[in-house]
Amino acid sequence: MKFLSFFLFSLLLFGCFNPDPDVISPAKPEEMDSLPSAIGRIRLPDGFTRSIYPSGSFASWLRDLPLKPDKTVYLYNGQPKKNQSAQYAVLDQPRSTTDLQQCADVVMRLRAEFLFSQKRYKEICFTDFEGHDYAWKESGNRNDFERYLANVFGWCGSASLEKQLIPVPDFNSIEPGDVLIRGGFPGHAVMVADMALNRNGEKIFTLVQGYQPAQDMHILLNPLAQEASPWYSIPAGDTIYTPEWVFYKQQLRRW
Repeated sequence: MKFLSFFLFSLLLFGCFNPDPDVISPAKPEEMDSLPSAIGRIRLPDGFTRSIYPSGSFASWLRDLPLKPDKTVYLYNGQPKKNQSAQYAVLDQPRSTTDLQQCADVVMRLRAEFLFSQKRYKEICFTDFEGHDYAWKESGNRNDFERYLANVFGWCGSASLEKQLIPVPDFNSIEPGDVLIRGGFPGHAVMVADMALNRNGEKIFTLVQGYQPAQDMHILLNPLAQEASPWYSIPAGDTIYTPEWVFYKQQLRRW
């Protein structure tokens, strides 16, 4: 309880900024396996197997996202992030060179990139807080698509994305691609990246995050796990503790 009280106090005090690095314990090198090559290759706890999703689904696409061999998170300006104890691994995706692609922007980026890869261009649309749609009306031009996303990131954020997404009333139905989001100024958002089950039907999941300032996308460690693990269990209570934010079950949303 002492740990949780200090953790919550830090979040309330600093909002979406980096907490005291002592809030979570960084994984010791001997506790870490060699880093996997993709999200879908992250080692599972004993007794769990990955849920099966069809080829071409968002869940399958997320699982195939590659991971870097180096778990250091760098900011948009090339400097290492101060808190290096939040992540299990870093996604091998281009890093923004401006302080624009932050937490909710990463969630929108991943969804847009999936639809773009599937050539489902007409489904790429985000809404600002006033309800104005920002739809991708072109085709597969990558440069134009990047300019479109930069405009989306400038006008849309956690507050608007929370309004756009559909609430999930039963947290136990959580699936890859779902979003834990707290809209606000500041707010925060993370995306469910993978899912596994055991014989008892217990679910575990991993989370991918961007943060402020803009930085590498990364898979979060579970700060309450006894070992250096990125897997989260569905909590008995209402609260989901992540290294740099606290979410609640009623904040789960779906596309």
